[in-house]
Amino acid sequence: MPVSAPSSYDYRPMTADDVANAHALSQALKWPHRLEDWAMLQRTTQSFVAMDNGQVIGSAFACHQGAFSTIGLVIVSDAYQGKGIGRTLMELAVGCVPPRTAILNATLAGEPLYAKMGFKAFGTVEQRQGAALPSELLPANTGDHYRDLGRADSPSLVALATAGSGLDRAALLDDLLPAIERGVGIEQDGQLQGFALLRRFGRGLCIGPVIAQDSAQAQRLIATLLNGVPGEFVRIDIPTTSGLSAWLEKVGLAKVDSVTQMSLGPIPQATGGVSQFALITQALG
Repeated sequence: MPVSAPSSYDYRPMTADDVANAHALSQALKWPHRLEDWAMLQRTTQSFVAMDNGQVIGSAFACHQGAFSTIGLVIVSDAYQGKGIGRTLMELAVGCVPPRTAILNATLAGEPLYAKMGFKAFGTVEQRQGAALPSELLPANTGDHYRDLGRADSPSLVALATAGSGLDRAALLDDLLPAIERGVGIEQDGQLQGFALLRRFGRGLCIGPVIAQDSAQAQRLIATLLNGVPGEFVRIDIPTTSGLSAWLEKVGLAKVDSVTQMSLGPIPQATGGVSQFALITQALG
């Protein structure tokens, strides 16, 4: 039932005590985030909640990553829709970003609001998921050596993830890496040149980020991870420019949704001869 009063609400930073209630907001939308996923976001972002008489009715966050901040999980309870709460939460999230540039991945429902706030579209991300099917590995490029990753690889992973995405990934990966179930990398002359990570997320497993020099390397990295979890539910979020869509369809990861990449200014640029072929999450980029 819609709420008719009051006309104003309380807004404040999200705390660890709010995580369960924020999780409930996403559950009501049938979003797949687990309680653990929300806890990770609360630890690694500057986040906000909207309150009504002590009840969490909305959320938003900004994850500061170098020269950019990703805005995500802008949610307002159904009973409080149409009261300007979502816009206020967005203004709080965007307001904490400067001097960085705000970027986000917009759902179809959220895109009109973000456009009114000055965000411009610059790309599209596909959400793909399904039961992993066995996949034949592409032949490795000459000089490429594929291997499993370990703790000693962490500095190289941060450097590659930052180069491939154009976002400073140090803080996020520091929090994320202990939860990784498996990571595979590409080595050339003893130097790591690309990688893919597999972890628990949402309804099952998630692959991302994937950093590689080209789509063939990215495909081989992803196939290596998929072949280790046959029949498991796997999600991956890829830029439509990745060149992986048709192949992912064949290995059981169907397109179920897409979001629009938007920015309030310049857009992140990959460097160092590598690119990001799969995101960490839609919310984090």
